[in-house]
Amino acid sequence: MTNAFSFIPEQASTLAPRVDALLLAVAGMTGLVAFGVIVVMFFFLVKYRRENQVDRTLASPQIRHRVQRRIELVWIFVPMALFVVVFAWGAELYFEHYAAPPDAQPIFVVARQWMWKLEHPSGRREINELHVARGTAVNLIMTSQDVIHSFFVPAFRIKQDVLPGRYTSLWFQARESGEFHLFCAEYCGTDHAHMGGRIVVMEPAEYARWLNAGEVSLSMAQRGEALFRQLGCSGCHGANAAVHAPKLEGLFGKPVPLADGGVTIADERYIRDSILDPGKEVAAGYAPIMPSFAGQVSDEQILDLIAYIESVSAQERTAP
Repeated sequence: MTNAFSFIPEQASTLAPRVDALLLAVAGMTGLVAFGVIVVMFFFLVKYRRENQVDRTLASPQIRHRVQRRIELVWIFVPMALFVVVFAWGAELYFEHYAAPPDAQPIFVVARQWMWKLEHPSGRREINELHVARGTAVNLIMTSQDVIHSFFVPAFRIKQDVLPGRYTSLWFQARESGEFHLFCAEYCGTDHAHMGGRIVVMEPAEYARWLNAGEVSLSMAQRGEALFRQLGCSGCHGANAAVHAPKLEGLFGKPVPLADGGVTIADERYIRDSILDPGKEVAAGYAPIMPSFAGQVSDEQILDLIAYIESVSAQERTAP
């Protein structure tokens, strides 16, 4: 675990060293500029103090104009160049970490006052703790049941707001085994300070044993398939359905032309909105006849349905 008196937390993810390098570079640059300003200030205080008899004017107006122009150019372009370098560095880091790798393991997170509920695709559920394998990219797909929360793991240098009615994502790859603190970094009510947990990073073989230990339960996709049929969705979206409705095979992650002429991506957000507010984005070529299931399914059940639709799409892509 992290030393309580350490200047910065340990670098437990692949992202952490790069974030620290940027932070230290910015801190060093600003510290160097501040030190230079202080040195020059004290130099002028001593050299040009009132009782010191020194020449306080330049030799001629031409020299004064030339010196002033050089100082102005340096003061404008040197800081601007430094800011551009820092901006490009930060932007490269942000965009590289914005999208999870295609093979990242999805973990579904539902936040509520005052706990974290996490679920693996296999159906294994956890509360206020998350077990992952060292060296495996993990993609967190998160939503909130009530207010805004924020998923924050200092040792991984990751933090992402978790919003009600929306999905946000965050990915990381742990490079060290051990236990690391999980916090909510957004004030979310009376017991906000107690909304914490831990990330348990295990060796891959140990993680595989942990994941398969205990009672065997249905996976999220299997529960989603059962719910899909229970709600009657297969009557319209099934392969032999008589109703003209969009097919789900090969849908997830693909562009969807809309009736209003726009195009969207069939991601978690789109599927959630299609379940709760089907008239929001109607697929081109289809009538807006799908009923809303708002109030009939929970956030966990929506995630099960998403996992099922994603599994159907994956089967379609791997079919010969």
